[in-house]
Amino acid sequence: MERINELFPRYDENGRRLIKAAYDIAAEALKNNTRGNGEPFIEHPVAVARIVCDEIGLSAECVAAVFLHEATRFFPETDIVSAKFGNDVYTIVDGLNKISTINPKDTRLEAENYKKLIVSYSRDPRVTVLKIADRLEVMRSLDMFPKLSRERKILETMMLYIPLAHQLGLYNIKSEMEDIYFRYAEPEQYRTITNKLKSTERDRQKLMTQFIEPLKQKLSDEGIAYKLKVRTKTALSIYKKMQKQKVPFEGVFDVFAIRFIIDCEEDRETEHALCWKVFSYVTEEYESDTKRLRDWISNPKPNGYESLHITVKNKEGSFLEVQIRTKRMDDMAESGLASHWSYKGIRHEATLDRWLTAVRKALESPLGSEGDPMASYYEDDLLALPSKEIFVFTPSGELRKLPAGATVLDFAFDIHSNLGIKCTGGRIGGKAVSIKEKLKTGDIVEIMSGKNQKPSADWLNFVVTNKARTKIRQKMSEAEFQKAADGKELLGRRLKNWKMELDDETMNALLKKLQYKTINAFYAAIGDGIVDVADVKNHINDIRSQNTDQSKETEQKAVKSGIQQGKGTDDILVIDAKNVRGLDYRMAKCCNPVFGDDVFGFVTRTEGIKIHRMSCPNAGRLLEMYPYRIQKVKWSENPSTGNFQTGLRVTAALEPSVINEIMDIVNTFRASVRMFNVSENERYGTYDINMKIAVPSNLELDKVISQIRNLKNVIKINRI
Repeated sequence: MERINELFPRYDENGRRLIKAAYDIAAEALKNNTRGNGEPFIEHPVAVARIVCDEIGLSAECVAAVFLHEATRFFPETDIVSAKFGNDVYTIVDGLNKISTINPKDTRLEAENYKKLIVSYSRDPRVTVLKIADRLEVMRSLDMFPKLSRERKILETMMLYIPLAHQLGLYNIKSEMEDIYFRYAEPEQYRTITNKLKSTERDRQKLMTQFIEPLKQKLSDEGIAYKLKVRTKTALSIYKKMQKQKVPFEGVFDVFAIRFIIDCEEDRETEHALCWKVFSYVTEEYESDTKRLRDWISNPKPNGYESLHITVKNKEGSFLEVQIRTKRMDDMAESGLASHWSYKGIRHEATLDRWLTAVRKALESPLGSEGDPMASYYEDDLLALPSKEIFVFTPSGELRKLPAGATVLDFAFDIHSNLGIKCTGGRIGGKAVSIKEKLKTGDIVEIMSGKNQKPSADWLNFVVTNKARTKIRQKMSEAEFQKAADGKELLGRRLKNWKMELDDETMNALLKKLQYKTINAFYAAIGDGIVDVADVKNHINDIRSQNTDQSKETEQKAVKSGIQQGKGTDDILVIDAKNVRGLDYRMAKCCNPVFGDDVFGFVTRTEGIKIHRMSCPNAGRLLEMYPYRIQKVKWSENPSTGNFQTGLRVTAALEPSVINEIMDIVNTFRASVRMFNVSENERYGTYDINMKIAVPSNLELDKVISQIRNLKNVIKINRI
């Protein structure tokens, strides 16, 4: 009982006994349950009960219902009847238990739908208020929830609970939930504004001191006892003003308000007279903006809020908001209806009943409509929905976040890549739609699929998510590589039957003649039937026939200009890059030299001189073991117009788009792909890419390597 007395001192002895009985039942039922941070779960209903008591001011029966609801929600078999709590308590508990079963999917994340469901489960307005108190406690404890659960609760709060608290006149709760939402949704903006508020705190205190100085004597002469407070706007309110007025933090005039709290007898006539007297002194001293006068003394808000608000301009031209109220009014504003527990008699009951009547009426009226009793008291616009995101549900109620403009196909890929690949359409609210249908927040989407469905390039024109675009490209690349493999295998078999070989030069001429940029595209065209393999034979014969006469002339030039004997002590072989297939030398395949590389020659017994790079893996062994067979070599001074094949090995992140990016870079320069092989390294989660490209010189090769190395998903690149 000691803890109950400490937690709920506002209630009388009977009220505390009622709460104690409910607390004991909940503590026993929930003794093995813990929260995300390891604390006993009973601390959640305790915190909610404190909000209900101290911040809203409902009865002891409502507090007892909070404990009994948590006990029976988890353990429906819990006996709460034998304790004879009374019909009011049981009605509230039943309503809370029913509301807790509402799936956000059933509301389509629309506040009006949610409100209708709540009313259909329980017309007692206290049930709704208790549910909002429960959500406020959850928002205060967000850090203990895992990331996905936290994001879902933030979204539900913004879409459902904040509009509801707004309509029911629970302004302090609404503002706090908005501020918590802001802290998690826009952490950088939140930190910026809160830090600026801290840094300007002294300035606000100085303004308050300057403001009251000329009024002190007048108020003292009238015998008015008062206290001054600085009330600062919430970070979100300031942010919304900045956005709406398109100004920086410094451009928001009403960042804070100066509040007069008058200490006087609790008599409405006396209170009103003193508030207006202070008002007259303030407006005599400072220029006021009558358009911004808010008189909630003559006409209190339905939740009991009373105060005078006026905006004035000081001598420096700064605008200040001034609030004037009595101590009783301030207690009401700060603690809500809870302050009335300290008063006895009809006044408390009448105020509470009047507010609950307004809540009941608000639940039955559309938000902001003429029938809404709170409509004329809304101080700020509701929190705007995220414009760059939408939130949709699976048929089972799972919530998915997608960028604005996302389609049924994006949603299918978001669920699973295989479902996206096979997607043929969807159903939204039971109505069949195409894969291009754009989704909106609250849609319940069911995906339809077909085993014969295949992605097409057209899909890339309407999907918006990176995952969908990446998976579509990956699947199309896989199909392209499969066609290329089929085409290569088919052409290989035919060449064998024809007793023909397809060397690099002929292949290069063939690609140029048929206008294919890469060898893979050429093979894929054969595999897809676009190029008739029988025609390839004719093209090869035509190319070789045209080159027959040219080859003799080329060989003669190679003999004349390709090899010249030096006159020093060491002969130097000078290579003309235009004729790399000359009779007396060839490029070593182990290191694939390119024009401009630092090279040397090695005299073989049967294949003439082979040119190796100085960085060749075999160079050290050859130079050490066969120094007498080493030939000094240099390139001719003429720029290269020929092509050299060289190999590259690339390690990249497992991101399919990187393959197309590498291909695009090669095609950007004076280079062409001769071979491209990709394998997945499951152990390290990377692509291992081996490729051969043809380039005119090492300068062009360096450009290709540099650009590929700079790609976001490339881990490393080596020349082989």
